This record gives sequence, C-alpha cells and structure tokens, in this order.
Amino acid sequence: MPQGSNMSLASFCNKVKRIRETYHAADVNSNSGKIWSTTTTFPYQLFSNTKFNINVFIDDSTQLLHFMPHANYLVRDLIAEILHFCTNDQLFPKDYLLSICGYEEFLQNDHTLGSHKIFQKDKSVIQLNLQKNREAPGKLSRKHEDDHSQFYLNQLLEFMHIWKISRQCLSTVIKKYDSHLKYLLKTQKNVNDIIEEVKNICSVLGCVETKQITDAVNELNQILQRKAENFHQNSETSAKGLIEKVTTELSTSIYQLIDVYCSSFYADFHPLNTPDSVSFVNPGLHSHLSFTVYAAHNIPEIWVHSYKAFSFSCWLTYAGKKLCQVRNYRNIPVKKLFFFLVNWNETINFPLEIKSLPRESMLTIKLFGIICATNNAELLAWTSLPLFPKDKVILGSMLLSMTLQSEPPIEMIAPGIWDTSQPSPVTLQIDFPATEWEYMKLDSEENLSNLEEPPKECLKHIAKLSQKQSPLLLTEEKRRYLWFYRFYCNNENCSLPLVLGSAPGWDEKTVSEIHIILRRWKFSHPLEALGLLTSSFPDQEIRKVAVQQLDNLLNDELLEYLPQLVQAVKFEWNLESPLVQLLLHRSLQSIQIAHRLYWLLKDAQNEAYFKSWYQKLLAALQFCAGKALSDEFAKEMKLIKILGDIGEKVKSASDPQRQEVLKKEIGRLEEFFQYINTCHLPLNPALCIKGIDRDACSYFISNAFPLKITFFNANPMGKNISIIFKVGDDLRQDMLVLQIIQVMDNIWLQEGLDMQMIIYRCLATGKGQGLVQMVPDAVTLAKIHQHSGLIGPLKENTIKKWFSQHNHLRADYEKALKNFFYSCAGWCVVTFILGVCDRHNDNIMLTKSGHMFHIDFGKFLGHAQTFGGIKRDRAPFIFTSEMEYFITEGGKNPQHFQDFVELCCRAYNIVRRHSRLLLNLLEMMIHAGLPELNGIQDLKYVHNNLRPQDTDLEATSYFTKKIKESLECFPVKLNNLIHTLAQMTAISPAKSTSQNFSQESSMLSASKSIQRATILGFSKKTSNLYLIQVMHSNGETSLTEKSFDQFSKLHSQLQKQFASLTLPEFPHWWHLPFTNSDHKRFRDLNHYMEQILNGSYEVANSDCILSFFLSEPVQQTAEESSPFDLGEKFSDNRPKVQLVISYEDVKLTILVKHMKNIHLPDGSAPSAHVEFYLLPYPSEVRRRKTKSVPKCTDPTYNEIVVYDEVTELQGHVLMLIVKSKNTFVGAINIQLCSVLLNEEKWYPLGNSII
Repeated sequence: MPQGSNMSLASFCNKVKRIRETYHAADVNSNSGKIWSTTTTFPYQLFSNTKFNINVFIDDSTQLLHFMPHANYLVRDLIAEILHFCTNDQLFPKDYLLSICGYEEFLQNDHTLGSHKIFQKDKSVIQLNLQKNREAPGKLSRKHEDDHSQFYLNQLLEFMHIWKISRQCLSTVIKKYDSHLKYLLKTQKNVNDIIEEVKNICSVLGCVETKQITDAVNELNQILQRKAENFHQNSETSAKGLIEKVTTELSTSIYQLIDVYCSSFYADFHPLNTPDSVSFVNPGLHSHLSFTVYAAHNIPEIWVHSYKAFSFSCWLTYAGKKLCQVRNYRNIPVKKLFFFLVNWNETINFPLEIKSLPRESMLTIKLFGIICATNNAELLAWTSLPLFPKDKVILGSMLLSMTLQSEPPIEMIAPGIWDTSQPSPVTLQIDFPATEWEYMKLDSEENLSNLEEPPKECLKHIAKLSQKQSPLLLTEEKRRYLWFYRFYCNNENCSLPLVLGSAPGWDEKTVSEIHIILRRWKFSHPLEALGLLTSSFPDQEIRKVAVQQLDNLLNDELLEYLPQLVQAVKFEWNLESPLVQLLLHRSLQSIQIAHRLYWLLKDAQNEAYFKSWYQKLLAALQFCAGKALSDEFAKEMKLIKILGDIGEKVKSASDPQRQEVLKKEIGRLEEFFQYINTCHLPLNPALCIKGIDRDACSYFISNAFPLKITFFNANPMGKNISIIFKVGDDLRQDMLVLQIIQVMDNIWLQEGLDMQMIIYRCLATGKGQGLVQMVPDAVTLAKIHQHSGLIGPLKENTIKKWFSQHNHLRADYEKALKNFFYSCAGWCVVTFILGVCDRHNDNIMLTKSGHMFHIDFGKFLGHAQTFGGIKRDRAPFIFTSEMEYFITEGGKNPQHFQDFVELCCRAYNIVRRHSRLLLNLLEMMIHAGLPELNGIQDLKYVHNNLRPQDTDLEATSYFTKKIKESLECFPVKLNNLIHTLAQMTAISPAKSTSQNFSQESSMLSASKSIQRATILGFSKKTSNLYLIQVMHSNGETSLTEKSFDQFSKLHSQLQKQFASLTLPEFPHWWHLPFTNSDHKRFRDLNHYMEQILNGSYEVANSDCILSFFLSEPVQQTAEESSPFDLGEKFSDNRPKVQLVISYEDVKLTILVKHMKNIHLPDGSAPSAHVEFYLLPYPSEVRRRKTKSVPKCTDPTYNEIVVYDEVTELQGHVLMLIVKSKNTFVGAINIQLCSVLLNEEKWYPLGNSII
C-alpha cells in the first residue's frame, strides 16, 4: 500500500493530488514559471500626477531608450510605446515582457506601473529590460511529467521515515510464528518457542501486549503445565483440543492487535482478513462520555526504578479552555509481562453528555510517575486527540503514541499538536465503547424580523467596545454585554471576531446562533477575517468562512500575510482543511508564494509542537511545485547548509585563526557553484546567483560573528549581491517586526504618504540561523559618532556635519535632509507602536542619501534590557537633540520641528485606523514560540500604544508628548556614549559597506583657525537670525547665519567641554537695556566672539567653534527653499497661533498646535504658555492653561483644552492669551459662532488684550 494504512493520511494524499490536477503544466496562466514583480492596489494619493524616469534596454541589442510615463500607465501600453520607437515591424505587445535589470523578475502587463511595489519605493531612474516572451514557460515551471507523478507522502518526508513497521518485517515474524504453531499442534511440544514468537510479534508492533494476548498466553501455559502434571493419565486427546482452541484465540488476538496497530499508526500495509467487527449499540443522545484507559505499554526501564507507581489524568478542552478534568486516584505499579507496562484497566466517566460537547473537543491524557522519595506526582508523558475525528466518535480499541515533550499551553491543544499516529517509546491503549454516534449539523432558524431598534447609547457602547479589537482584550462583563446585543452588531460598529469571541459557550444553541451571525455578516474587507483564524476559533464553519474571505485577496496581497497563515494551520481540524487547500492552490499559482511558503514551513519544523503537520504540508508543497522548483529548493537548502557549517566554524575558531578558517571554507561555496552553476537566493527568489566574490567576504565582530558573503549576480545587468548570514541568532522575531513595519509602510503609501522607509529583507532558515539583506552605502550612527571623537554622541552637530560632508551640492543636501526628515519620523512611529527596545547608536543606520533605519529587533513589545534593575531604554523611541539639530538646520528653521511633529502625528493617526489588522497579525503569532510575544499582556502593550479609543486630536496630543519625552531623555545619549566607547576597543575586519571616513577628519582642518567673526546685521530672510561674516586665517571670507539661541547653546557646550577653563561672559538677555537693545546685542555678541577667537587656542580651534562658524556657509544672493512642503508657509513674520476647534455633544475641544514668531519685548525667545478664557463666564471658572515651552520662538504644544457643558457656541468668545511666566506676549479673541470647526487654522496674535 503506497499510501499506507492510515486512512487520514491516504485521504490527505488524494486531496493534494486532486488540487495539483486542477493546474495543468500546459496552462501558461497558472504555470508561467516566471517570478512576477509584486503589486498592490494603485496608490492614487501617492501618484496623483507622478511621472517615472525609466531607462529601457532592448534584449539582444545595446540600444537604450528613455521614457517618462505617468504612474497610471499600463505596463503593456509602455511595451507598445517601446516597440513603436525601436522598430517599424508590426509587433504585438503581448509577445513581450519587461524585466527589472539585475533581477529574474517581470512586471505584470495588465497592471499599472505605479501599482508595482518597486515603483512605489524607488524614486531614482528605474532600469528595465525588454524581452521577448518565449512561448515555452520559464525554467521553474511544472513539466508534462509532473502532471502524471503520484503523491506518496512517505517518499517526500525528509526528517522521518514514516513507516516504523513494514510489511516485510512483520511477515517474517508471523511466518516463524506459523511454523512453530504447526509444530506445537502436531507435537504439543516447544511451547516456549511459540511464546517467544508472540513476544517478537508484539515487539515489532510497538511492544504492545493486549489483554487478549496476555490471557491466551497464560491459558496456553496452564494447559501445558496441567498436561505435564497429568502425564501419567491418558489425556492426549483433550489436551490437543484445548491447545487448538487456545492457539486459535491467540492467533485471533494477534490479528486483532495488527488491525488496531495499522489503524492507529502508520504502516505500509493493511491486513486483509480483519477480525469480526464489533456490533454497534445506540446509546441515546443523553449518554455520558465514557471509555477505558487500559494500559501504558513499554514503560522505559529507567522509570521502573525511579517511580514506585503511575497514575493518569484526562482533560477535555475546547478553544484553549478546560471543559472538564477527571483524574484517577489508583496509583498502579509497573507490571512485567513480555515488556514493562502499567495496567490500569480503568473506566473513565465524564459528567458530560456527549451531545453537549462541541464538535472540536480535544481529549488530552497525561501520565504521571509517583516519585519514590517524596510521593509527589511528576508529569512524564502526554498525548492528545480529537474526540470526534471526521465528525464521528472514536470506536473500539485505539493505540496512541505518547510524547515525552514538556506539556504545551492549554491554548495550543489542537489535533496537530502531537502526531499520535507516529509511534513513540510509550504507547497508550484506550478502549472506546462501540457506540453508533455521529455529529449532526443543526439547521438553525433565522428569525430576526422582530428586532427592535436599539437605543443610541447602546450602539455607542458597542462602538466603544469594538475599539478593543481582539476578544482576548475584553473583560468577561464586556463580552456578556456584546453578546446580549449581538444582533445589533455589524461591520460599521464592530468586528465579527469580537462578536463571536464574546459567545458565552459552545453548546448546541450558542453554536447555532454563532452560525446565524456568521451567515448574515457582511465583511468590510477580507482581512477582517484574519481574526477568525486564531486559536480562539476552532469551529470549522467559522474557519471555513474566514478562508472564503481570504480567498478574495490577490496572490500578492496574500503573500504579505503568509507567516500568520502558516501559524493558523496549527488550529485547523485536519490537513484537508480549507486553509491548507488555499495555501496549496496559491502556491500553484505563484512562485513567490511557493518560495516563501517553503522557507516558512522549513523554519516551522524547528518549533516544539506541530512538527509532523508541517512536515506533511511541506511534502505536499514540494509535490505541487513540480520537479524544477523542488530541485531549486534543494539547491537553496544545500547553500544554507554550507553557510551554516562555515558560520559555525568561523564562530568557534580562535581569534588569530578566524580569517584563515573563513578563507579556507569559502572554497566549499566555490565548489558548490561549480557543481550547480546558478541558484536562487533564499532571501529573494528574484535574485539568481552564480558564484562567490571571495575578496569581498568577511565577518563582523560581535558575539555571533555573522558572515558577510558577497555573491556574483547571475543576471549580467545586475550588481554583486551582499548578504549577512547569522548563526546563533533567532531571526524569527526580526522577521515579524519587519513584516509589521512593511504593513504599516504599505498603509502609508496607500494614503499617499511616502515615509522613505528602508525595510530590509530577513529570513530565518533554521534553528538560530538566517539571512539578512545588506543595505548598500549604509553606516551605523555609532561609526559616525566614533569619527567625531570621544564625546561624539554628546555633540549636537554630529549628524548634520556628516551629511554636509557627504552632500556638497545644496540640492543633494536638501534631498538628504528631506529623506532623513521622513524616514526618522516613520521609524519613530513604528518603533514606538511595537515597543522596539535595546536601541542605541549601533543599531541605527544612515545612508548618505539621508535615509535612517533601525536594525536588530531582538527586544520588542517593551521588553527592555535592565541594568541594575533599571531599564536601559528610557525614551519612548529614539529621537535625539542631534536629530532635531539636523532637521532644524542648527536651529535656523525651528518651523521644521513643527513640521516634523505634524508628520509624526499624521503617520501615527493613519496607522491607528488599522489597529485591528496589526493586533490580529500579532495575535496570530502568539503561539509561534517567539521569546517576547507569548501572551495577552504583549497584545495589550501594542493596543495601549495604538490607543484606538482616542480621537485623532487626543492621539496627536499624546504622541507629541512622546516626541518631547524622547528629545529630553539624556540617558539615550549616555547609552550611545557607552556603546561608542565599547566599539572603539573592537574594530571589525569586515570591509564596511559604508562611506570612507578619511575625508571627514580633514574637511575642517584645511582652514584650522578663524581670524575674526563679525555680525553684519539681521538676515534678510528672518529677523531672528544674525548675518555673520567669518574671516579665515588664509584671508578668505564666508557668511553664516545664527540665532541668539544658537549662540546661547554654543556657550553651554563650551562650558561643558572646557569646564576647567575660564570662558568670556555670555551676554544673556537680562543684560539688555530697555531701549536700543539690538545695537547693544550686536556689540556684546561681537565682543564675545572676539574674546573667544583670540583667547585659548584649544577653545578657538575646537570642533564646537569650527563647526559653528564654518558649517553651512550661506550665499548672499541665494534664496534657500525649505525641502519640506507639509503645511502653510508664511512670508510675514507676525506672531500666530495654530488651533483646531471642535464641538460635539455640548463639549468644546481646542487643540493648541503651534505658534510662530513669538518674542519677548526685548526680542528674546519666551518660555510661553497659553491661557484660555471662555467669555462671558467668570474668568477663574472658565480659565484653562497649557504647559510652557522653554525659550522658543516657534513652540509646539499639541495640547488639548476641554470645556464641558457648553450648550451652544452662539454668544461665546474664546479669549486666548500667550504669556511667558507673567510677561504678556500676545492675545486674540475668537468668536466661536464664526469658527470653521475641525479645521486647522492659524490665528494672528495681537499685542494687547481686548
């Protein structure tokens, strides 16, 4: 029997074969053999009127064409245009394809350019290659022979030979038994030989000895013993008859054991002559669940000596909840028959009617050993099985393998958790009564016509509860409320997982109502159904509906959520479930899906539980993929095996030998490529590699000594490909964090917001190993700090200086500034929501084009490392004063900080609208065995950070506080300093992919000293910047612009850096007279600069002074434009305040956002706060006040002020007064009846109170 004796396994094989048969090799649509570039819904807001820069290379020619098509241009239309340009012949666009240069990846002809992800992320010139679409499918396609191949699971399972017992092995011992039996019946001698052969048969059958075999063997012994005692009497005839009778019983019991064994475990045969089946009895619907636990067979000898007795307990569970538990109180010692066994033979009665049990009930049996010394019970083994497989109750005797693994969490108990059909050292025998009982699906009646309209308060409350997003986050009381009003819930005020997750139980009536709600629910989006595939919903009908919804997703959309769907397989009822079928169907339609699914299933086999299911699903995937793609998987697996071996050897080598070991081992990779020619990269199937760039390979200094491996690109138009291979690091968590960040980025792009996120690829390829994509031209912030000297992390201008040195052209500098502005905001939002910890300058990276991104996500969900009981991550996220310094260009453009806050809050609010999706994705990974995502508390953490219950105004105010907290968190800088000092002692031999720093130290040393600096007056652009002429020692002059605040900060920095030196006195604002203050300030600052530059040589030539005066020289003629365009821009310098005023249900809410151009009477920056008075009420009753922002002319608040019980706006005036301590700064009166509500508006501030 090629399919084996196990009926469910044979059924699975047939199902997989039928799925594969629906996709013929000749069907080019489903079997193109090509890797298609991934697409999304066209992001209209992102590409309202965008044109792309495209270079097109023509296949088999050196011709290069340049095009600038619109984003909404169809790929096939672009192909038609290219063909029109390059030839006069009549050619058909459908005969051609465009591939991405350097990749084995093709654009999809029926999609727009802008819907391809590569166009959404890459704003540079995109290189494409026009190729003729060959008639024959690609090299990875399925062939005609694949259509006729048979699926025998045992041939494909890699890690275990599925047959623990073969037909040949058993037939050998049975032949011996038959031979001895004939001899016994003939001579009535050599009974011991027969008994020995019976033992051998039992030994082959898992060392199981049934009661019938034991009784028959005992009876046979007794007959022969009696015969020996009565040998003088003539009893030959009667003895012979008795022996025949007993041996017939013995043979029958052996064949019964073979039958039970074959139906319980995997075997490559099935007995033809099965013993007579047991007659059924109908027990009635009200009978209780009952069965007999007969024995645990083949008890290990070490247990016999360690435990004086053994007991067991039986659990019934459903959806991770305990329905009932029965424990036996008879502790039975081990008995020695043929083998050691514990023979309880005890009937278990559950106090539950069979009809009251849910269809997906699980029975778990645990085996305990009673320790000799302490009398305590210790869990030794367990097994778990569905009570109603195939909707029928289990009948007759059953053998179950028991696992010695540690006990799983109750929430994970599902049919696939342990393969009871895979023989193991200890076998449990259970005897179920032969009851004819079948699970019948009830036809529930829908009678919702008499529903009354619920009160508005009730609907409001439902909407409020729906903000919890997951049933796990609802209290029992809130669940009861939601279930009570279940028929008033719909996709506008709630989500289906919340409603169904609030059901009080899973009895017949409740399940019937669940199915009514399920049938009438209208899903707002297919992804709403993801929440129905968690461990909370084992009900097969619910899961079937969820999969039907997900089937509406396109292949490229489904690809995004494969990690969660692979985890959801754990809670399916069998391997023929709709979800498994969906995964196999989609893998046959898309090589991208098949490839990613292969590596996810490979990695899932390293999990503690469900290994057998994942092995079978992987075998099914490889069968569906066909020989060519399966061979490709095998090549990739071989590559990973070699990399793993090299990684282990480099890691374990001594420091002096490490480089030599690496050089030697690289030879193995060279041999590999000589043998296989090319191989696809596991990280990205669209990249094909053909060899190793030996000289570019190295390793990094860290605990794991990751390898840097550089491959030659097999595509002649592509560059070399560098990856990092890690051994000893669990990359599954990094994969999850990067996946969620990618989902957030996709959300932003669809909303028209490109946050310039660099999200590198990462793939776990086995236990504690994996691949990470290297981002070219990226350098850690730690390295930038190192090249700024010992206290680089404490300096304000480090980042700004680095970007200035790498972007000499103003246009490049502004582009880098813009990229940094957006990417920094994006990473602030994502690292906050996901609670990414262990943040320091070694895992923040920058590219010279301005992109900032984070790496290494070993700590997240707020699980911060502690040092001496104190959390090392003290800031909500990483946004430091040096980042603000760069964004505001050294304080020259304080409004850029306001723009940054606006961008962060906008990005945060956009993501918050998709809280349900993010929480579902995390909830589905709770049982993936990740170290830091394993419970409800982790979901609560993200829920609290997303704050779905807040309005956008409240969330804006909240996130602004977090930005300010991060900005003011000095321990972040201290942490960076510690890491920089640690890094200075260890220099990696890995060739850095970052820029060379040799130019950095020499940039400022060319003109090492400044002769003189003089204030010429105020800048033409803004009155709060001084225009300063700087005379260099070589006689050249340059201009720079600085604010008074910048001078003040410079003085503070010098005081910190040169604490032991006496510095000139700084002219603070309190030194100014009441009149002619500007003239006095010019004079005082000029005097201050003269003293500094002519004083201590050490101070005058310090980095602080040189960068202050020499960085960012300005041209007198050039008008600088802001690289950002986020909001209203003003040409005047009048003071203003930005407010959002909203009014709902007698509640007046004012969001104070920002102010611009506010000054004290002496011209200095105020520490301003805002006071509100709602007139005509008494002032003190209706007075509200914000916090003050210290010393700032363009402060940001984002604070909410609320007035309750405002019955109408007519006749009310909002008086707003800005003060710095008690000094008046500005004021305005706002007539509330004329205000445009819920709109951002700038209000001018007057210079007196009206």
